[in-house]
Amino acid sequence: MPANIVVGSQWGDEGKGKIIDIMASRADVVVRATGGNNAGHTVVNNGEVYKLHLIPSGILYPDTLCLIGAGVVLDPKDFTSELDSLESRGISTANLKIDPRAHVVMPWHIALDGLSEKFRGNSDIGTTKRGIGPTYMDKYERCGLRVYDLVHPEIFAEKARTTGALKNKIITAVYGGEAFDLDAVIAEYTEYGKRLAKYVADVSVLTYEANKAGKTIMFEGAQATLLDIDFGTYPYVTSSHPIAAGACIGTGVGPKMITNIIGVAKAYTTRVGKGPFPTELNDETGDIIRNKGGEFGTTTGRPRRTGWFDAVIVRHSVRTNGLDGLAINKLDTLSGIGTLKMCVGYQKPDGTVLKDFPPALESLADCAPIYEEFEGFNEDISGCKSFDELPEACKKYIARLEEVCECKVVMVGNGPDRSQILER
Repeated sequence: MPANIVVGSQWGDEGKGKIIDIMASRADVVVRATGGNNAGHTVVNNGEVYKLHLIPSGILYPDTLCLIGAGVVLDPKDFTSELDSLESRGISTANLKIDPRAHVVMPWHIALDGLSEKFRGNSDIGTTKRGIGPTYMDKYERCGLRVYDLVHPEIFAEKARTTGALKNKIITAVYGGEAFDLDAVIAEYTEYGKRLAKYVADVSVLTYEANKAGKTIMFEGAQATLLDIDFGTYPYVTSSHPIAAGACIGTGVGPKMITNIIGVAKAYTTRVGKGPFPTELNDETGDIIRNKGGEFGTTTGRPRRTGWFDAVIVRHSVRTNGLDGLAINKLDTLSGIGTLKMCVGYQKPDGTVLKDFPPALESLADCAPIYEEFEGFNEDISGCKSFDELPEACKKYIARLEEVCECKVVMVGNGPDRSQILER
């Protein structure tokens, strides 16, 4: 049976939540494998809007097993708030499980995230200040606290006191910040542990057994390829691996389990935070796309930077993820814009043309986009029920996108609702 991965193919915010929701409705198991509550999926289901940050989108389907893997960093305060929000709307969380190996975002991680960003000044990365990077730092420094610790109060208290004392020294002596009351932190987080205890289970085993039993599995991606710690626009990246391979590592399953990988992109490009953006539109067209597309962050509310579709970026995603197909969202946003442009390559100051995405930030900063222009369309395509109903201008745009990105477009989004997806 299929084991699908859905990943972001640009800088995030591509509308993965919608594609994930559609595929989750056909899955027996939905797995979140990487990242933390710095990610956000907005799902519109039966006219209801759900904004999910840590809990897998499959939670909207009562018979679907929802798993949070070891590669996720979990903020228990935010997590319990998300539980309360869903339960208040009649959504059951009975089929939700968290791997005990997942690391816990502690309050000092959040404080250090903000302090380090402030210290960088104009060289700041533009993080969400949710403590994600510092939590992964502790994970790799091997002093992190895990969900297993959190649900065992005596173990948690001892580890939190040791690690917390070190973090307090860094916060006060290095950054001049205010130390945490460790007794208060331990008391608060022990209560979260009591709430979370019933959700803890070995996600690696559950996923493996589901696959062995012939269940349909979907791994939902958070963030996106260009935010990958290795293959993104470093250092303006996240602290984990949102590419397809990260789903295997973050869940604890082998790559042979995966049968289908779908990359999600917008019909244009957006980015949040700092860093080079070759096709960025700092003009009226960029403002129109931002406002028509509702380009404001799910997690932070920040306005997103907008630009023309960058096929160089998406071709990079096709290669690094091993994509089997692309889902192109928000084609309807481009209606009435006028002539459309697509970046098909980059040109360096010396005239060199690049087909492949450069590995270094400094190289990307020098790149100017090479555009192809396309006839725009003015029709309202939100009511189209099949790909064949789209205007010819839309079909030509998608056909060229497939050629340049070297990947088949298998879905086209023509509106925000779950039903507004054209499958090929």
